[in-house]
Amino acid sequence: MSEIKPDLGGQGLRVGIVRSRFNEQIGAALLDACRERLAELKVATVTVVSVPGSLEAPLALQKLANTEQYDALIALGAVIRGETYHFEVVANESASGLMQVQLDSGIPVANGILTADTEEQAEKRSRRKGRDCAEVAVEMANLARNVAKSHR
Repeated sequence: MSEIKPDLGGQGLRVGIVRSRFNEQIGAALLDACRERLAELKVATVTVVSVPGSLEAPLALQKLANTEQYDALIALGAVIRGETYHFEVVANESASGLMQVQLDSGIPVANGILTADTEEQAEKRSRRKGRDCAEVAVEMANLARNVAKSHR
């Protein structure tokens, strides 16, 4: 029996990040924490692009995935509940789009689009979520590489 263990070594990995500019302060905090953790994990190649909002993130991720230049992708942003149904639409459709990009491309996509009831909740979660996404991206990129190696 073989076992592929989690691997957080980022050496040689190429990571693309798509950050939503809507709720700018939270997006910036997510990005700062994510970049910091990627550097700690020794990921040297990081590309960052920004989009207007979370609904635009899946298309930007798809464009990056289609270049075949990335081992993992990360989506960062914040959707904060308002007084209308729009919150549910944006939260659900952006998450669905991220999953579709991941499954269609075979490239891991870490979902760092926060959904929160208040700005304060999102701010409290932003640093941890940014770091978590960096770890998810690196671990899943390594998993994909190791599965491919073990089946050659």
